[in-house]
Amino acid sequence: MADNENEYDHIVIGGGSSGCVAAARLVSEGGRRVLLLEAGHSHRHPLLDMPPGIFKLINGSKYMTYHQTVPQPHLANRVHDIPQGNVLGGGSSVNAQCYIRGRPSDYDEWDRIARGSNDGADWTWDTVLKHFTRMENNNRLQNHLHGVEGPLLVSDPGHVDAISRWFVQTVQEKGEPFNHDFNGKTQRGVGFYQFMNRSGKRCSAAYAYLAPLAKDSRITVKLHSKVSKINIENGHARSVTYVDKAGAQKTAYSNSDIILAAGALISPKLLMLSGLGPADHLAAHGINPICDLPGIGQNLIDHPEVPVLSLANGPFGYYKQAKGWRMLRNGLQFLLFGSGPITTTGFEAGAFINPTDPDQPPSIQAFCVPAVYLDRDLLQVFDEDYGVTITTVLMKPRSRGTVTLRSSDQNDMPLVSPNLLKDPTDMNIMIDGQRYFRDVLQSGQLGERIKTIISPAGPDLS
Repeated sequence: MADNENEYDHIVIGGGSSGCVAAARLVSEGGRRVLLLEAGHSHRHPLLDMPPGIFKLINGSKYMTYHQTVPQPHLANRVHDIPQGNVLGGGSSVNAQCYIRGRPSDYDEWDRIARGSNDGADWTWDTVLKHFTRMENNNRLQNHLHGVEGPLLVSDPGHVDAISRWFVQTVQEKGEPFNHDFNGKTQRGVGFYQFMNRSGKRCSAAYAYLAPLAKDSRITVKLHSKVSKINIENGHARSVTYVDKAGAQKTAYSNSDIILAAGALISPKLLMLSGLGPADHLAAHGINPICDLPGIGQNLIDHPEVPVLSLANGPFGYYKQAKGWRMLRNGLQFLLFGSGPITTTGFEAGAFINPTDPDQPPSIQAFCVPAVYLDRDLLQVFDEDYGVTITTVLMKPRSRGTVTLRSSDQNDMPLVSPNLLKDPTDMNIMIDGQRYFRDVLQSGQLGERIKTIISPAGPDLS
């Protein structure tokens, strides 16, 4: 039997974006006693709050976990990193802060799929829009598509670099419309992202949803608590086994629900370690299958991104902004007025386009960053010259991957194979996106500031 200290109405596994929201609403609206278990660290760190601070933490930081894929056959058998937040708030505590929803047709498609499986869920755009507006506190956009009273603070960039403006102008000259609201009626076009911050301070899910409950005794948040198993009794999830910060194994009990919100990689891992998943796969790792669920760990979807890298021919962008007198000036501007370069992650401008067929919905999302950066092999500002990076992201991949167990040891990372670019259509769209934005870097106001394109090196990407 559980004692009262270890018994709760609900247990939420994972303190990322969704876990924070679920836990907070169960407490504030349902009046329930909730335990939130998070394997990562506290979100309270000045470099996490300060938008560009994440670039100081992202490499080798305790706030990030990098899951390595297995060798990807359609990418010359290269191994890739999948970064995830190892911190309360999850990705919302370590991301670039851009506030972006899916497009309405995506949610209507989800609804058709859900109705086909008879799960009773309502995923239509009209339904999910109510939840989006309820969470949002937007300081500029005030219409039926946006909220102004929610806990999630959404603002325009506190600073927009000239490179970002030239990018927007150049893409418009190529025929794309200016879009003042990527979360409006349509995503197509070029414009400026809104950020999940206010006056330059990050507003993560932890700040938005958990901070107001800091003194509420009905919610217990345990950090550095790594769940190893969900315990099933008579067909119901009754308790959770986890290892706390001191390394002690603990058990927490729920008299209602256990909510799994550990992300696309760890959630299937925990289900399989708990005996829920493909029976043959579980048995091969010495796990007793409680329920044969072949779909667990299947159908993984990831959005590949590829940067177009260039060097500028003059002192443009954010190079040297964190050095010498510029750092002092920018720091004072941020502290005294909540403005200036420190209020932005640099991901100020972007576009949603279809380089293959402009009459169809966007297939590529782009971010223009006034600096040269790459992902973890290069995910920090290039410290040798001024430059511009345009990152292209595949919006709706057709390729599907898997998450499987490496072993029955809870400390082992799962085997992750997103099968990036396995579907030829994905590859073709990405190539078209690279060509399009390589041309952007050679055109208009932006092209006049570019000295050379580093990658891709030539226009022939076949």
